[in-house]
Amino acid sequence: MKNISIKQNSWIAAVAARRLGYRYLAMVIGKTIHLHNVNTAEFVRNKRWLIHELKHVDQFQQHGFLSFLWLYMKEHLRSGYYNNKYELEARNAETDESLLKKYDISPYFKVMS
Repeated sequence: MKNISIKQNSWIAAVAARRLGYRYLAMVIGKTIHLHNVNTAEFVRNKRWLIHELKHVDQFQQHGFLSFLWLYMKEHLRSGYYNNKYELEARNAETDESLLKKYDISPYFKVMS
């Protein structure tokens, strides 16, 4: 099982949320899920959203950190956010519970107690 981290009140996520016009936002950089305007307990309870972001962690693992940043940005410029193939892949994976077994999210269930 691979470790991840979740960062609440992330300034990076706040900037992205403003830019995209979203009230709530989760985004991944490497193995860290950055949250804006949502706490960790709420985020972890939303299984589809959690799995979506874990798919992005998986994409970073698959392509490598810098390579994935480059590929994602290139795709974003070409297709926009919603039609970005990496976003499509993450949306299609939202019911793939195998990602919950691949990444260690157990420390974050303690937050929910």
